Amino acid sequence: MRHDELLDPVEARPPPGAAAPYRHPHGQRFRGARALRRLEHLSGGALGARARAQDGRHQAGGARRPARESGHHVQGPRLPAAGRVRPHGRRRRVRRRLHGLSGLDRRPDPPEHAPRDDVRCGDGVVRGPAEEAKRRIASLVRTTRTALAVGEIGAFGGMVRVPAGFEHPVLVLSTDGVGTKVLVAARAGIHDTVGEDLVNHCVNDILVHGARPLAFLDYLATAQLEPETAAAIVSGVARGCQAHEMTLAGGETAQLPDLYQPGQYDLAGTIVGVVEERKALHGDLVRPGDVLIGYASNGLHTNGYTLARRIVFERLRLDVHDEFPETGRTVAQVLLDVHRSYVTAVSPVLARLHALAHITGGGIAGNLVRILPEGCEAVIDARAWRWPPVFRVLRRAGAVSLGEMRRVFNLGIGMIAVSARDDTEAVIAAAKRAAVEAWIIGEVRPGTRAVKFAER
Repeated sequence: MRHDELLDPVEARPPPGAAAPYRHPHGQRFRGARALRRLEHLSGGALGARARAQDGRHQAGGARRPARESGHHVQGPRLPAAGRVRPHGRRRRVRRRLHGLSGLDRRPDPPEHAPRDDVRCGDGVVRGPAEEAKRRIASLVRTTRTALAVGEIGAFGGMVRVPAGFEHPVLVLSTDGVGTKVLVAARAGIHDTVGEDLVNHCVNDILVHGARPLAFLDYLATAQLEPETAAAIVSGVARGCQAHEMTLAGGETAQLPDLYQPGQYDLAGTIVGVVEERKALHGDLVRPGDVLIGYASNGLHTNGYTLARRIVFERLRLDVHDEFPETGRTVAQVLLDVHRSYVTAVSPVLARLHALAHITGGGIAGNLVRILPEGCEAVIDARAWRWPPVFRVLRRAGAVSLGEMRRVFNLGIGMIAVSARDDTEAVIAAAKRAAVEAWIIGEVRPGTRAVKFAER
């Protein structure tokens, strides 16, 4: 016996040989007022005190119903007289008592569908927000297609050819994200820069191995896909790919309302590059006597934003539209400066370099040590360049120690090249032609594998 049969005291199993209770043709059972309305519909009118003289309809699985003189009767559940519908609350109270539920109905309420704010597009077609966002993203992806791209947009995997001219090509892959810089973007309502940040960060990561960018894949996760925001984010990704002649070969857009608050999102990407195996940079060419050349950053790039946001928005109590001290620019402009790409500054002199280090999370010491071989230490001249204003303000306003500043921020150096002393002039000249400042900031010495700062 089913649980709902036990819960209804007015319903009993039909006696042997009796007609089965009325069921909908698709198997749904009706009770109470719903059964009465269904019978009235089938009989062509309201059921009064007398049953119809003849009824040509059959009960499901039973014989034709005989007419009765005293009131209508239906095999199966009893029905209230017309106009006297038993309230559902009584049955629910019985159900709660029997199951020990305090104020909860055993039967679930109908599911509530998430609100859908349809978007009327320029072509006159009405689409849901997610559908419209994906349509715009696909349009942006097409603008990045190169001659090396293979297959169609929307396939399960992105494909790209290895360019001609490589004898022993090696693929170089890297994945990274923008971190909490996206929170500043969301706060300012400026979303078309973080995508370019992401691409440039990843491009620099494979540049340190001498690799050329081939393809990029992005991952955008948010509570709900908003067409304008999603299109702005991916437009930055597409712009970064175009600048490096790289195909945006695919990606993922995920709606995760259980993970993200409305208006929040996360952005990450994976890059694929290629380098001739014998030309790949690993750091094994670094020798004592080599020179360290620092390339200027143009801001925080994509690291240190947790500390920076705390200082700017909580300690200084600034808004994104307020002026950032010592800069003459707004907070949004300073904090959302796009992560610089060093491809044009470095590529012409790759053959002259012994190693490269991209200065990201961990600062100069945490990243430069990764390319040092055993028996070599890097000594940085801390006075060789001047910190940009953003870092001076953050240290002073946040009362941050020098050691913490060096661990968290790039302090104005976004990339470090290691070269022989005879090649330093050519390396710096190439950076100047690319409109990137570069300075000699230290040297490699014999010693334990470490990075040290020399304070003059």
